[in-house]
Amino acid sequence: MINPGTPTLDQLKVFLTVVDVGSFAGAARKLSRATSVISYTIANLENQLGVALFDRKTTKKPQLTEAGRTVLAEARTIYNGVDGLRAKVRGLLQGLEAEIHLVLDVMLPAARVVDALKAFREAFPTVSLHLHMEALGAVTQLVLDRAATIGVSGPPSEGVAGIERIAIGSVPLRPVAAPDHPLAQGGRNPPGAGRHHVQLVLSDRSALTRGVDFAVVSPHTWRLADLGAKHMLLRESIGWGNMPVPMVQEDLDSGRLVLLDLPDHQGIPYPFHAIYRTDTPPGPAAAWLIARFAAQAGG
Repeated sequence: MINPGTPTLDQLKVFLTVVDVGSFAGAARKLSRATSVISYTIANLENQLGVALFDRKTTKKPQLTEAGRTVLAEARTIYNGVDGLRAKVRGLLQGLEAEIHLVLDVMLPAARVVDALKAFREAFPTVSLHLHMEALGAVTQLVLDRAATIGVSGPPSEGVAGIERIAIGSVPLRPVAAPDHPLAQGGRNPPGAGRHHVQLVLSDRSALTRGVDFAVVSPHTWRLADLGAKHMLLRESIGWGNMPVPMVQEDLDSGRLVLLDLPDHQGIPYPFHAIYRTDTPPGPAAAWLIARFAAQAGG
């Protein structure tokens, strides 16, 4: 029976880098090593494991073999686990954070934001806070780019590699319009009525989920990068659109906006998750903030 050898962390790092950049030469540039050193390291790794990780014969660029794909999943788990261990120890050594960069989805109700930040100021008076407000995939992008320590993101954070997610509730999105809008004047609308009118849609400013639509019904859309601008145009009857109910509750109570009765689009819940990079777990203050957001939702 053949027993594979034990690869080193450096061998795994080189292997993962070759996979990520797509070539030995690219990995050499990224790791500031000679291409021959990269090739030698991969060859040693293959010899230790007893399997070929890359197909070098049928393609110019190294392609993973079936064995290589199997090893890749385990290699990522091991390497990320070491990153997580080092990050946690670093947090223990450093203690409380000096500052936190927090990015919030614009859909998060203002009452939840105010509650969390007021309590944070009292609990951590020495920790500086940098607050960013973004929409859709831009929240996750800031965390991925390390521009934010933690974030509160909507659905676009799902399935993003390298991101940990903790459910912290949701907000109802409902279709609304001004009372003089055609969709608001007929009571219950027939199926498909929303498709015949301009829908105001919040656009994604990030490359992460650009072009991915969320709750878009009509082929006639106006794209807006700012939720406040969307709110303003809705009240001016320029179109109809989905809005978080807490943000428009005063408009609904005063009659400036009305809920639309669309049989094929009654609204949806917009779920929130607290997110952070898997290789940079939150420190004490950031972890406290996440717990506060979770507690608001009864989590």
